[in-house]
Amino acid sequence: MIGEIDICGVLFPPLLVWVGIALLLSMLLRRLLAAAGLYRFIWHRPLFDLSLLVILTGLVSLGMTNLF
Repeated sequence: MIGEIDICGVLFPPLLVWVGIALLLSMLLRRLLAAAGLYRFIWHRPLFDLSLLVILTGLVSLGMTNLF
């Protein structure tokens, strides 16, 4: 378990930082999916976007804990 992450003297919980990174990745992926036209195969777009964010948060969390 890692402690807080120090960004310019402000302490943030790791999960907040990981969700922020996953949100940026999710926005990029959503843009790519929309440009490729793959959203037409998705039944419920907001639910898909939420699940994409949750999966990316888990992957970022897994990657960061293995990194430290």
